Amino acid sequence: MSSLIVLFGGLAVFALGYFFYGGRIAALFPIDPGRETPAVKKFDGVDYVPAKNWLVLFGHHFSSIAGAGPIIGPVIGCIWWGWFPSLVWIVLGTVLLGGVHDFTALLISVREEGASIAEVSAAVVSRKARLIFSVFVWLALILVIAVFADLCAKTFITQKKIVLPSLGLIPVAVLTGYLIYVRKANLTFSTVLGLLLLAGLLFFGNYIPVDIGGHAYVVWLTVLLVYCFVASITPVNILLQPRDYLCSFLLVFGAGMGLLGLLVSRPVITQPAFISWQTSQGALWPMMCVTIACGAISGFHAIIASGTTSKQLANERHGRKIGYGAMVAEGLVALIAVLAVVSGIPDKSQQDLCLLFKDEGPICLFGTGYTGLTRVFFGEYGLYIAIMILNAFILTTLDTATRVCRYITEELTGASNRLVSTLIVVAVAGVLAFSGAWSRIWPIFGASNQLVAALALFVASLWLLMKKRPTAYTFVPAIFMFLTTVAALGIQGLSYVRSGQYLLAGLSAVLLVLALVMVGEVYQAFRKRTKG
Repeated sequence: MSSLIVLFGGLAVFALGYFFYGGRIAALFPIDPGRETPAVKKFDGVDYVPAKNWLVLFGHHFSSIAGAGPIIGPVIGCIWWGWFPSLVWIVLGTVLLGGVHDFTALLISVREEGASIAEVSAAVVSRKARLIFSVFVWLALILVIAVFADLCAKTFITQKKIVLPSLGLIPVAVLTGYLIYVRKANLTFSTVLGLLLLAGLLFFGNYIPVDIGGHAYVVWLTVLLVYCFVASITPVNILLQPRDYLCSFLLVFGAGMGLLGLLVSRPVITQPAFISWQTSQGALWPMMCVTIACGAISGFHAIIASGTTSKQLANERHGRKIGYGAMVAEGLVALIAVLAVVSGIPDKSQQDLCLLFKDEGPICLFGTGYTGLTRVFFGEYGLYIAIMILNAFILTTLDTATRVCRYITEELTGASNRLVSTLIVVAVAGVLAFSGAWSRIWPIFGASNQLVAALALFVASLWLLMKKRPTAYTFVPAIFMFLTTVAALGIQGLSYVRSGQYLLAGLSAVLLVLALVMVGEVYQAFRKRTKG
């Protein structure tokens, strides 16, 4: 089958989803451009700062939610279950679940003065639900910080050419933020200058690999954790906004060249559309739906939307572009990742791809496929560009996750000192990263992440019910995601017991219990609201 048929079909569904289904979701609120947002009403110059232009905030939000997720998950899905079910889940998941999830989390947070979705659960569900939700999200974020810091440090060691552009982007972002917010420079001028400097970093990085010799892992991990601390306490418009804004151009550039590569080379899909319902990784449902999270629906997005993005939204009329639109953009990245793997490596059989996946991992497998799609433009440099882009987004996930975890720490403890709360977050994540203990609990992250998505949708449903608005758009996806997550945790738990991995089995059981308790609270809240 021609990859262009799949590409244009996916693009058509995404367009219909944004303009029509996204419009239905927007009507649930409704949008009022004249209403002051928390960024304006609670402006503090650090966390609550209205973005100068909606594109700047779109870049921050898009970069923060994307990370490496829309690449890794779809690649794994194609390898184990086939490209067709992966594609269906990505496209329909984005339109019917992910876009709804992200958009509602953003707008509800905006209407609730910038409170996180976990904090909102106290008002619409119960204080017990808020405590469970907040602790659960806090632990998930700590795990994300530890894992991504470890992954980034190891990438700096193995891919020395990306160190200069990855770290050099930080001062470039600070300069861009200074020009936009302090010097009040023209946005176009500031953007072009930042992108030119970034292009220079990419060029010189290819010729100036950075090798720091012995103890490199300890040094890079320490540098990254220090960066997380500084980024979390720095005013959001000085570093995070401009850094993620510039990073979004990287991803748009990478995705755009991938699309052009598909149009020019018109590759044929060489891999099987469907491999098996039951594989060594589990059944297609529910396991594929928790493996492919970013690119379809991810609970991490609700944390970002209600954590940092809602505090920077200058006007409600931009909410749909950022909340629903960024999710559609991420779905497009996932679609390109699928096509890169199944059509960009035509000389490999499905068995060869499995071996390559086991030997080099999903990121390198995607890089190989992306190189095949873009060889007409970049030659063999496609792999370098792909890995550079992915690593840049790993860094955005790191700094944003640290900042949101700091917010939740303050909500849980009532502490107002951001230095102390950030130090707690970075210290705990650092211990987890240096000890390597994260590797023993990471396998259950996929299911726990989707559990957050289900809970966020339940909270959104109750909020809409309180406002006497239709709840089906959020409640049906919430039920589907909850059942999917519970099934996945049950299957994983039994598998861990059989293989003697009792720590993971115990954690799966704890998550199941927490999920059931939380849903019990949601059920009681629904009964109370419907009776009232």
